[in-house]
Amino acid sequence: MDEPNHNETEIPLTIQEAHVPVEASQQQRPHESNRGAVSLFMRDLLFSAVFVMVFMSLYQPVVVEGTSMLPRLENDDRLFINKFIYRFEDIHRGDVVVFRYPPDPSKSYIKRVIALPGDKLWIDQGQVFVNGKPIRESYVPPQYRDFKSYPEITLPAHEYFVLGDHRNIASDSRDFGPVGRSFIYGKAVLIYWPARDAGVVH
Repeated sequence: MDEPNHNETEIPLTIQEAHVPVEASQQQRPHESNRGAVSLFMRDLLFSAVFVMVFMSLYQPVVVEGTSMLPRLENDDRLFINKFIYRFEDIHRGDVVVFRYPPDPSKSYIKRVIALPGDKLWIDQGQVFVNGKPIRESYVPPQYRDFKSYPEITLPAHEYFVLGDHRNIASDSRDFGPVGRSFIYGKAVLIYWPARDAGVVH
């Protein structure tokens, strides 16, 4: 905003300009007030609409169906997935991703990335090994662990090994194999409903 120019050539208000008659002032103020309120409302409405459009272009609401990602994700949880994040950064081990189910791409699954392209993986009675080292999985409580094994594989380029956190019941890469990069279309970022579960997805 420009600052007022206080110089010697400024002409002061005359007494008549400074003291507007009460009747005139009362007649103008309601119109000016209404115009100001409408202007502020339209500005806020436009800002809100732009914000929603930008947000929804980046994030997609989804509903969790099933319990394979317990304890963090429960059946019927509502969450936002980021649809564009993997255009700008790599998929990381530990990310919770949404992907098209390889045997039937019309369906979508949500699982956790355990191993990346080029990693050597095997599972020995429930303990996951990646590149020869056992990995700690604090997101899998003892009651959700199992004792299944999986033979050693080296993941091909552009393929990811994904597992459900509820290992006892999850259908995951142990059943349908690694997931191709082209099938992965989002990262789970935030649970928004129900309120008791609201928060960032880890």
